[in-house]
Amino acid sequence: RAERLAIQSDRLLLLAETSLEAILHHAEQTEPLVLVVDSVQTITSQELTSAAGSISQVRQAAARFQSWAKSRGVAVFLVGHVTKQGSIAGPKVLEHIVDTVLYLEGDRFHSYRLLRSVKNRFGATLEVGVFEMSDCGMIEVSNPSEVFLAERMVNAPGSAIAVTMEGTRPLLVEIQALASRTSFNNPRRTANGVDFNRLLLIAAVLSRHAGLRLHDQDVFANVIGGLQVGEPAADLAIAVAIASTVRDRTVAADLALFGELGLSGELRAVGQTPARLHEASRLGFRRCILPKRLRSSDKPGPQGIEVVAVRSVAEAIEKALV
Repeated sequence: RAERLAIQSDRLLLLAETSLEAILHHAEQTEPLVLVVDSVQTITSQELTSAAGSISQVRQAAARFQSWAKSRGVAVFLVGHVTKQGSIAGPKVLEHIVDTVLYLEGDRFHSYRLLRSVKNRFGATLEVGVFEMSDCGMIEVSNPSEVFLAERMVNAPGSAIAVTMEGTRPLLVEIQALASRTSFNNPRRTANGVDFNRLLLIAAVLSRHAGLRLHDQDVFANVIGGLQVGEPAADLAIAVAIASTVRDRTVAADLALFGELGLSGELRAVGQTPARLHEASRLGFRRCILPKRLRSSDKPGPQGIEVVAVRSVAEAIEKALV
């Protein structure tokens, strides 16, 4: 692997060992600047009789590595397995012992990976880094929004651009929707990259307050690039994409959208509006539809982008479709 990644350094030391005491003994002798343990669930201590990966073994290993790191001033990275639900395997106390918890997420069918911080005692949380997996390792994607929109087909019905936030980083993603007449008694709703219950809510609101006939339509929603969009600010883009495919009308190519959708068809404001507008303007979008604030506290948007403030999803659909 080092040859494949073109790593040539006599300062990189490898140790094939699962004994906690042996690892700490070698670390005392070599005095590393950084220690990486992969994975903490395979480490066993001679002081315990339980099997590797048990709650007591994982807790003992994490506590010993933390104590050694604090006393020596060395950064220690503990690589851990995750469960099918996406949480760290093992006892919850493992997350409480360490100073920082990072999750490396990604779709196995796509090359992009998100490095997300969910705990940080020394800085901000919910930060995210975007990387591309290649044969030379992970390469930083400095402009992820541009990458995710590179293969976008403009003037295609069912496509809308959402301005989301990953931590403090604004991210523009393409959301596609497709509606087709169902052949079943109950129409299907399929979500990929968006919350399924959120899709059901948006479809119900569109049927009731936007006049869309969806009771006999299968509705599919997809986020391009294998990303997972969980914040409610993507509601408006999903709704407009569904309306676009149902009415067979395209969304303006220079238009971005964000806003939370309420059950009464109203649009509710979301945070980080200036940052979202600046990112959309930087990527060449000239208009942005967003919820209208009754009491605006945000700074004016950047020059070069027209802000279209609306109160309802029906009004947003009429202004978005061409």
